[in-house]
Amino acid sequence: MYNDIKLLIGAGQNKIQYVKKFSEYLEKSGINCKLVIDTETCNGFPSKNISQWINPFKKINLLIESFKPDVVFIDRQTQFGIGAIKAGIPLLMHLRGNYWKEVEWAKKNGSIKDKIILSIKEKRAEDCFKNSKMILPFSNHLSQIVSERYPDKKIKVFHDGLEIKDWYKDEPMNFKHPCVGLLQNASIWKKAQEMISLKSILEKFPNITFYWAGDGIYRQKILDVLEKYENFKWLGNLEYPNKVRKFLSSIDIYLLLSGYDTFGMTIIEAEIMQVPVIATNVGGTSEAMINGKTGYLVNQGDIKEIERKINLLLNDQNLAKQIGNDGRKFVIENFSWDITVKEFIENMKNSINVN
Repeated sequence: MYNDIKLLIGAGQNKIQYVKKFSEYLEKSGINCKLVIDTETCNGFPSKNISQWINPFKKINLLIESFKPDVVFIDRQTQFGIGAIKAGIPLLMHLRGNYWKEVEWAKKNGSIKDKIILSIKEKRAEDCFKNSKMILPFSNHLSQIVSERYPDKKIKVFHDGLEIKDWYKDEPMNFKHPCVGLLQNASIWKKAQEMISLKSILEKFPNITFYWAGDGIYRQKILDVLEKYENFKWLGNLEYPNKVRKFLSSIDIYLLLSGYDTFGMTIIEAEIMQVPVIATNVGGTSEAMINGKTGYLVNQGDIKEIERKINLLLNDQNLAKQIGNDGRKFVIENFSWDITVKEFIENMKNSINVN
């Protein structure tokens, strides 16, 4: 037990469900945690709250003074991290995506105003990267990218875990079978554009229904191509984890069509629900599954191979069941919160020299 360690966690609202569970497991292990929304505690330009521009560190300084953390954990590069650095608190930074690629893609499509704001955020992020005690990338793939940029920085892979008991066969949605499910957002075009290739698959399998759960700024661009097909259904965003669990309880195959992914958390969620997976082999998706055992990796753009794998899994129910069983076992053995939090605590102790 580590009752003498105080950990302050600043998290973004969009990933708070993962970070709350992370914090709960740390508390069970004896870590004294305090979880806050980063932008509510420390923010600056270009936030909507103009008063925060004048003294962005007021709230976080008061928080640090009262809580007296030994270490600060952030899950994105914001002013909150700068506040911890200025206060002299060791900073551990979780990195879920390829930050540099995402900025590059955003700049290509952004307005002049967007580019100015991105430049300000880039400077802030660079300060977090350079001054952090340790960077915790989401996958080995991402770890290599970080290592090339910061060869002298402490780097340890850290995955979000899963609460295994929350992932069980639920009452299914009213889906038409056979069916294939896609669970991915459309916020980054480089990732989302691969979904356009579903057009050929929809034409090949008119008797298979494809359900997409997700949303994002490029949603309409995708729907303009796919919605004309009767065997394609868009569900919008689903509440996590309950509606997502129902969705995964309802599909025969999980398909991830992504142009780039640093890991593929939805692959893990499909596997824990015993759904066989077909995913494009990009970025770190190969780390989220065992090719040929818990699902199939397919080269980007190889639509014919995706079609063959869909046929294989739908026509061999024994194979599909075995792959589903192997997928659940793989996740339990590698990605439960018990495992990921234990690894995190060891890395945290080493970073702040706690025996």
